Amino acid sequence: MTKTPLTFGSAAAAEDAELALLGLIAYQELTAFEHLSSDARLSPTLVDRETLGRLAVTEFAHYEKVRELIADRGLDAQEVIEPFMAAIDEMHKRTKPGDWYESLTKAYVIDGVAADFYALIASGLEPGVSALVREVKTSASNTDWLRERLQLAIFDHPERGSRLALWGRRLLGEALTQAKDIGERYDYWGALETAEADDRGQEMTRLFAVLVANHSRRMRQLGMTA
Repeated sequence: MTKTPLTFGSAAAAEDAELALLGLIAYQELTAFEHLSSDARLSPTLVDRETLGRLAVTEFAHYEKVRELIADRGLDAQEVIEPFMAAIDEMHKRTKPGDWYESLTKAYVIDGVAADFYALIASGLEPGVSALVREVKTSASNTDWLRERLQLAIFDHPERGSRLALWGRRLLGEALTQAKDIGERYDYWGALETAEADDRGQEMTRLFAVLVANHSRRMRQLGMTA
């Protein structure tokens, strides 16, 4: 599905949306680092542990890049990030994995949906922000490894497939709910360069259709029905 860039109606609206997006991404990257680090300690093999450790380091480097951009604008990173902490922490509490394979599935699903959401929102912002979003959220090597490791886990134990497919559906619902809440709370939809509320509603519907379609494609790559 072709992605049509979102556009924002005024410089002030774009700046507010931009800062909100940077704060959101920064905290998502920090929590991704924390969870991958924790998952590494529970890995069944040393190779898995090493790989997840490297993925965690990558996520922390992404966090630092976003934090530096916020600081370069003369802003306090904690003030920009803090509004997102409670909602993201609560989402992670509601989606606590039952085992290591559910943890990998969570990283695969949540990171994929988040990356798509960020890219669609950032497409309407200034080029520097769009470029940074592409850099920190286009982690093909992370996604490739998670997909290949989950494929192997399902091949070894086919019964895992059905359980992880159900888990993936729950994760998708949580991710979409959070995206909707954040989009409304920080007025991404209201900032869009569309005059009518109905137009903004159509824009939001289009965005979520892209998120669901991309998620379905990623799950099919695991041999699962989304």
